[in-house]
Amino acid sequence: MSRSRRVLPALPPWLAHALRAQRGPVPWSAVTRGALSAGPLLLVAVQVGRTSLGVVAAIAAMLAGINDRPGSRRVSVKRIGVPALGGALGLVAGTYAGQQTGAVVLTVILTFIGLVAGSISAIGPVASAVGTQLLVASAIGAGMPLPEPGWERALAYVAGAGWLLVLRLVLPTPGSLAGDFRFDGERKAVAGVYDAVAELLDAVGGPEAMRRRAALTAALDHAQDALAGPRLRRYASSSAERRLHAQYAAALPLAEAATALAWAGEAVAERASEGPRRLAAAVRGNNHTGPLPAPSRSAPALRALDDALLHAAEVFDQGRGGDLHTRPRTPGDRLRAAFGSAGREYGLRVALCFGASSAAAQALHQGQWYGQHEHWYWLPATAVFLVKPDLGPLASRVLNRAAGTVLGAVLFAGFAVVLPRPEGLIALVALSGALIPVATRHFAAQTAVVTVLVLALVMVGGEPQASMGRIGETLLACAIVLITGHLPMPGQRGGGVRARLAAASEAAYAYLTHVLDEADAPRIGTSGTPSERRGTPTGHRATASGHHTAASERRAAASERRAAASERGTPTGHRATASERRVIPSDDRATRWTLRREAYRTLAEARTAISLSAHELPALARHTEGADEVADLLERLVDTTTACAVHLDDTGRIGPEHTERLTALLDELAGPVERVGLRPPGTPLAG
Repeated sequence: MSRSRRVLPALPPWLAHALRAQRGPVPWSAVTRGALSAGPLLLVAVQVGRTSLGVVAAIAAMLAGINDRPGSRRVSVKRIGVPALGGALGLVAGTYAGQQTGAVVLTVILTFIGLVAGSISAIGPVASAVGTQLLVASAIGAGMPLPEPGWERALAYVAGAGWLLVLRLVLPTPGSLAGDFRFDGERKAVAGVYDAVAELLDAVGGPEAMRRRAALTAALDHAQDALAGPRLRRYASSSAERRLHAQYAAALPLAEAATALAWAGEAVAERASEGPRRLAAAVRGNNHTGPLPAPSRSAPALRALDDALLHAAEVFDQGRGGDLHTRPRTPGDRLRAAFGSAGREYGLRVALCFGASSAAAQALHQGQWYGQHEHWYWLPATAVFLVKPDLGPLASRVLNRAAGTVLGAVLFAGFAVVLPRPEGLIALVALSGALIPVATRHFAAQTAVVTVLVLALVMVGGEPQASMGRIGETLLACAIVLITGHLPMPGQRGGGVRARLAAASEAAYAYLTHVLDEADAPRIGTSGTPSERRGTPTGHRATASGHHTAASERRAAASERRAAASERGTPTGHRATASERRVIPSDDRATRWTLRREAYRTLAEARTAISLSAHELPALARHTEGADEVADLLERLVDTTTACAVHLDDTGRIGPEHTERLTALLDELAGPVERVGLRPPGTPLAG
């Protein structure tokens, strides 16, 4: 007889998120950089008698360490350097405003800075980091009295963040010395795309297919970011970099074919995933692919997969350059994001939190509730981290911040009793800096490490121990942010989620419209052939279709010869003649890949925003109910559009099954889109 087991009730979403932590290997290279950043900077400053500037530089290095995430060196320049410039600007503004204005005027200035920083945070992740450091540095400049003028503090701040950036650019990462030192994260990111394609092919026809498709999108986004970082020249300047770009571009038709196979839902042979895995190994080892197994060509998507493998083999052998298929954001796009519904709502909320916490901190400072201490920056700086939505749902942030601060303050109180000063405190700063890359996996752990580090820094700088006071100020900041987070705001709540969904909807419809234009397909609900509506000869479509069929036959013959070469063990790239090679993608196809990347990327960003909103307290989560249903339908629409594109390449037209599925999806989207409060773009299948 089976033993009955008690089923524990499921935790509410907001509490479950607070207990969730990221997993993964320890980033030892980032740990090393963290140990060599804040602690050594503070030690040098103490030795030369500029302790206060060393404290500022160490704080900048700590904040830069929080932004020191996995990725390429090229991306780290923007991810670490740009927010540091925002922090330096905030430090100057806070310093001079605190020195030359009274409490009321200072509060108004800081509130305005909060409005600006919150609005620009809606632009993207880097802009959000800029807003964070702008606010934190403004609070430190105004609430941490130092003898140096504002411009010297700003230089020290830039030097502290710049030191960590230099370490990131100079120190080798694991595996980089064995290959090309210049490309640490880029090569790994591109290889990850081919691995994700192989895993999706393995999952086709099974329950994990959609999750693997989402993982492929994440891998493509990561590789795109790694290769599209800042550079001195507009285009790739070295043959090795051009080769990496070409290898990334060659993965796009593979991803397209794999997505179409997942949409069809019919399992494929294990042989199909061997080719992408060999390509991934070739990227990591920076060598030739060798023979690639040819998959079956029994369906349009399988034929597209085989063609993509042939094209990839040629690219890997020849190393020609390739387009990243990105559309850079214009200044107008950024302004629309900052002044849109998400930017306005978030800007107002940040301004209220930052202004209220600054006013409360100055009132406590003047009343000296916590004894003789002049440093009132802790309360507004804490509110900054609590009001950031990209750090997790509001309830989760508040719980983790409170728990982390209590733990960090208690730990530091114990360390302060036994450690010698200043040597022991400097060593504690170095240890905390090394722990930050690991602690960023959970907000409470990150808060505890940062609390220990900052308390050690300010004690070295001359501030008396104030651990218990910091706990009280943190709890007050939690209360301010909780109240402000639930206040009604002008306009509709959930602006961030709706803005992400609107961007995903526009990108999906733009992608679908382009594919339909490629096919020159008749719009549903209209009469006549596309040629009759556009006034073009009907024979033109037949000629294009015949040309495509002939090209397909040539590629099929080339694939058969490639399969024979694979069986003999001959490298495929040297077996294909000029007539056998796959036709280079046209401008229309390149545009299609750009639109497809944008559709999947904006959809992934919307998914993230929806997930965070769903884990809020019920009073906040209800404002975005139904958003996940819209995202599901948009995802199916984009997948179906991809399947249409693959079928179009193979047959010269879109099949009836695809058209029926598109029509059904667009009909399904109408209801949920209206309930969420979005206005769908013009339906591309309507006349």
